[in-house]
Amino acid sequence: MGNSAITGKSWSDRIFDFFVYFVVLFVVVITIYPFLNVLAISLNDSVDSVRGGVTIYPRDFTWDNYLKIFTFSGLITGFKISALRTIIGTLFGLISASMLAFTISRPDFAGRKFVSTFLAMTMYISGGMIPIYMLIKDLHMMNSFAVYVLPGLVSAFNVFVIRSFIDGLPYALQESAKLDGANDFTIYFRVILPLMKPALATIALFLAVGQWNAWFDTYLYNGSSPNLTTLQYELMKVLQTTTSGNGGDYRSNIASLASNQVSPESLKMAITIVVTVPILLVYPFIQKYFVKGMTLGAVKS
Repeated sequence: MGNSAITGKSWSDRIFDFFVYFVVLFVVVITIYPFLNVLAISLNDSVDSVRGGVTIYPRDFTWDNYLKIFTFSGLITGFKISALRTIIGTLFGLISASMLAFTISRPDFAGRKFVSTFLAMTMYISGGMIPIYMLIKDLHMMNSFAVYVLPGLVSAFNVFVIRSFIDGLPYALQESAKLDGANDFTIYFRVILPLMKPALATIALFLAVGQWNAWFDTYLYNGSSPNLTTLQYELMKVLQTTTSGNGGDYRSNIASLASNQVSPESLKMAITIVVTVPILLVYPFIQKYFVKGMTLGAVKS
């Protein structure tokens, strides 16, 4: 009882804390284990991996699986295009969403209510896949890099998150800037934009992850253009080849590797790591802004 009085915690509080720590540790373990298992298999000898039993560390360490997958020309092109569309798509998405959010956050904007309502409707109403496909075709964006950037340039959700953040900033900042002779563009670039780092970091992560993981638009619009393929689309083709035998370009590659005693399972895991790691490396650099941006965006209306 003396110890409880010193620490200020009762036994019930300690039991509760232990339960919370146990649950959090359990969630962390079940979340990290699959990733560590995939990493271990990708770094394990292909022939040894066929035996099974590889857990969170490679039993027979080797880099051969990674060296072999980079012999697939489609993966190199896919990596370049995925990186390019992630950078360009994220940058243009941030600019368009933040500009629109700044516009509809202004009390003196006459069409504020109409534009906000119109944007909100797009979150619940969609034309469907076929009309969107026909629109992309009529706009002559088939087999072009533009199809990766322009169709998703403005997201209503991203606009509302940024607008919520701007609404929390003192409007007196904009008024004082106007008194000093600043126009709307100057206010946006010199006053509002530097204060929006948390919100922009949050949206940047959403956009970057979405662009990096996208593959279906490649399948629909650029499937016949090898020079515009993406890394996720190439991963999909490899997985399709190794699981169902279909996959076009990779059937001969997988067959030749199999004849050299290379496990397709190890190749799949290596490609999965190559696809996953780059976007994971981005998160630690914007984590503090991401948490702050999500918190402020959630509590403001």
